[in-house]
Amino acid sequence: MVFASPIFLFLFLPLTLAAYALAPRRAKNAVLLVASLAFYVWGEGPYVVLVVASVLANWGFGLAIGGAADPSARRRWLAVAVTTNLGTLAVFKYANFAFANVNALAPVLGIAPVAVGAIPLPLGISFFTFHAISYVVDVYKKNAAAEHRLPDFALYILLFPQLIAGPIIRWRDIAAQLGVHPGRIADVGYGVRRFVLGLGKKVLIANTLGHVADQIFALPAGELTTPLAWLGLVCYTLQIYFDFSGYSDMAIGLMRMFGFRILENFNYPYVAQSIREFWRRWHISLSNWFRDYLYIPLGGNQRGAARAYANLVIVFLLCGLWHGASWPFVIWGTWHGLFLVAERAGLDRMLARIGPLRHAYALAAVMGGWVLFRCETLAQALAWYAALAGQAAGDAARHPVAEYLDPLGATAIVAGVLGAAPLARRLGDWRDAVAANGGIAAVAVLSADTLWLALVAVAACAWLAAGTYNPFIYFRF
Repeated sequence: MVFASPIFLFLFLPLTLAAYALAPRRAKNAVLLVASLAFYVWGEGPYVVLVVASVLANWGFGLAIGGAADPSARRRWLAVAVTTNLGTLAVFKYANFAFANVNALAPVLGIAPVAVGAIPLPLGISFFTFHAISYVVDVYKKNAAAEHRLPDFALYILLFPQLIAGPIIRWRDIAAQLGVHPGRIADVGYGVRRFVLGLGKKVLIANTLGHVADQIFALPAGELTTPLAWLGLVCYTLQIYFDFSGYSDMAIGLMRMFGFRILENFNYPYVAQSIREFWRRWHISLSNWFRDYLYIPLGGNQRGAARAYANLVIVFLLCGLWHGASWPFVIWGTWHGLFLVAERAGLDRMLARIGPLRHAYALAAVMGGWVLFRCETLAQALAWYAALAGQAAGDAARHPVAEYLDPLGATAIVAGVLGAAPLARRLGDWRDAVAANGGIAAVAVLSADTLWLALVAVAACAWLAAGTYNPFIYFRF
């Protein structure tokens, strides 16, 4: 069950909101905890046992770390906690990848292939594992106190708006909010607005462009043409942003409906003028997690330039592996790490002299990386790079662009390009300024804004009700 589905929108969410609103103050957390468990069971069935085991284990690890007076005991408990979490993630997410590579090398090594059944990937395992690791590390560093109330800690890990696709929330950022439940109408209104906008981004833009991108990326290398390669890449570039950021908007909106305030996760990353700036704007909670829990512990930039460069490559190699267990993901992460190294080594000073072209550089680097992110194999990625460079093997007469890009897709591209720029934020600031002044103008602007949101909601729901293309691209995470 995902946010952009009829069963969530018309059954789960209304029932949960009603139960939460009617529950006494003391019972509101219990309502959310039960709803979150039901959400995961509905979507993943028996693997709820895994996430519950993670909750119990990390709650115990936190108490052990927080209660140990001896620093060496604290370090031992932290090592056990981190090893347990990473070990679990490795088994479920990377074992298949590891065995596949061992079997590929088996003839060279002179060993028999390893016969192992496919290990399923539980939904959201990367996200709830990273939540747990941040918690035990923060308790160890005394940046947060260990939580003694199991229900509160369980709610932190299981809270359904962020359970399967983030954003990654720190315990210290939400602990104080668990017992507040302000129930402000303004929060509910903001949450509904943010959720509807995220739903529209996901369903109306990302799904439309994803349908085009999937058709083109499914073409054999011999049938790919240069115009189609660029069309597919542009569509995927917009799809992944509007899908990821739309899902984050929905999560932030849901959290606000229940009285929780969490940090933003995207900040118009495609306006970045460097890869460093891109990662300050893209999936911000993940970028900050890798900075605080991996880059800085490795030494950051405090041990000389060479060590800082190595740390960046290591961090982004692992960032790529976090996104998916395949070589294209590993190379995608390394790609970004190398660009960051180049910028630190002097490329940023060269970029400062080319003015507006910095944006073209950053966008080209990001889009070049998306080829690796989207392609299933390295061979497919190389074919795409060749096609983008004009060395395509396909026949443009056999596969014309018009075959894949209809008026709806073209409209979605225009909407995506406009929506990826801060235009919407400026319009929102203008709307708020007019509303603050009151009068007829405020009524007119707010009425138009409400009508706009209603149209987005109706269009998105109609799309979903029709059972049209609606992928869930977080399944690999």
